[in-house]
Amino acid sequence: MSLRSTAIGKLSLVAEEDFDVAALAAYMHMLPAQIIKLAERGKLPARRVGGDWRFSRPEVHHWLEDRIGLSDDSELAELETSLERADKLSEGDISIATLLPIEAVAVPLAARTRGSVISGMAELAANTGMLWDAAKMAEAVTAREAMHPTALDIGVALLHPRRPQASILGEAVLALGITGQGIPFGGTSGLTDTFFLICSTNDNEHLRILARLSRMITDADWLSALREASDAKAAHDLISQRESELSD
Repeated sequence: MSLRSTAIGKLSLVAEEDFDVAALAAYMHMLPAQIIKLAERGKLPARRVGGDWRFSRPEVHHWLEDRIGLSDDSELAELETSLERADKLSEGDISIATLLPIEAVAVPLAARTRGSVISGMAELAANTGMLWDAAKMAEAVTAREAMHPTALDIGVALLHPRRPQASILGEAVLALGITGQGIPFGGTSGLTDTFFLICSTNDNEHLRILARLSRMITDADWLSALREASDAKAAHDLISQRESELSD
C-alpha cells in the first residue's frame, strides 16, 4: 500500500482496503460482538481509526492462514464452508484435482536444495500455461518463506507467495513435487519431501485452496501412499480419490 499525503486520501484507502467490524463479521460469519471481543483481547490483528476498529485485509488473511494450520479436520471443514459463503463469485467447491493438472506434478521432483525446490515448483506451475512468469513467482515464494517457513512437521510444505500474484496468472493453478529424499526447509519441521505450490488469484481463493489441501494431508495413510506414488498419474489419481472422500 502506498503512502498517502492527506487525511482524505488515508480515509478513502482505509475504506477500500480494510474491513470494519460489520464487514469482517459478515465475511467470517461471526457476530460483530465476537469480532470486537477478539480485537479487544488482541486475538485478531486490528487497530483503532477514529475510535473505530479497522482490520487490514492482508493481516486478516495471514491470521486465517495460521488458524488453518492449527485446525483439525472438523474445524477445517467448517472454515471451508464459511470461506465458500464469503466468496460471492464462487461456483461451487474448490477442486484440487482440477487445479492440479498432471503436467504440474513431478514424481520425483529433481531438487536437493530449498532454492531449487522453489524454482522447480514454479516451473511446474508454468508448464500449465496458467503461470506466465515462473521467476517472479519463485521470487515471491522465496520472500514468503523468508518471513515464515510453510513446512509442516509432517514433511509437507504448502508453498505460496505472501499475496496472490494475479498479474502473472491466467487462473489459479497448483503444482505438486515429491523429492526422493527429505530436504531441510526451514522452521522446526525437520526434513520435507512433499511440496505443494498454491498460485491463487485472490485472497479468498487462496484460503479456500489452503483449507482444502490442509484437510487432505491430515490423513497419514493417504499421505504415505502419495509419497510412494510411482509417477505423476498415480499421484494425481490419489489426489482425486482423497478429494472425492472429502466431498462425500
